[in-house]
Amino acid sequence: MKIRKILPEDNQAIKEIIQESILEHGAPKVGTAYSDAATQAMYAQYQKPRSAYYVLEVDGVVLGGAGVAPLDNYKGNVSELQKMYFKPEARGRGYGKKMMMTCLEYAASLKFESIYLETMDNMYEAQGLYKHVGFELLKAPLGDTGHFSCPVQMLKRF
Repeated sequence: MKIRKILPEDNQAIKEIIQESILEHGAPKVGTAYSDAATQAMYAQYQKPRSAYYVLEVDGVVLGGAGVAPLDNYKGNVSELQKMYFKPEARGRGYGKKMMMTCLEYAASLKFESIYLETMDNMYEAQGLYKHVGFELLKAPLGDTGHFSCPVQMLKRF
């Protein structure tokens, strides 16, 4: 198992993992990462300042990923955990926690005050992981990510 930064040749695999995961959980295509412009060109999206996208690779096969970037349309020093999705065969093996720790360490190293995320209400395993590493539920979204179909918002302070 290897966690590394995204490469241009990872774009298609990551796009498919994101879109397949969203459909698997019955989430809408509109108002989620499914239809984000960033999902179409992940490598380019995460070359911006204070941004990184990490890929999980096992035996040369991309099985998932997660990113960190400044929270869109928000005044403050808040990062966002973005597009954390894995293929079914990568789930339940501890990879998600390792990916989460990689992202949290990166955000903390950039001196963000906190990290925010949005998710679906039926992604129970993901929410359990988020709570386990210190995320707390919010009553309303922060900023404007365009993910109006994601009803659960969480925040972890550093």
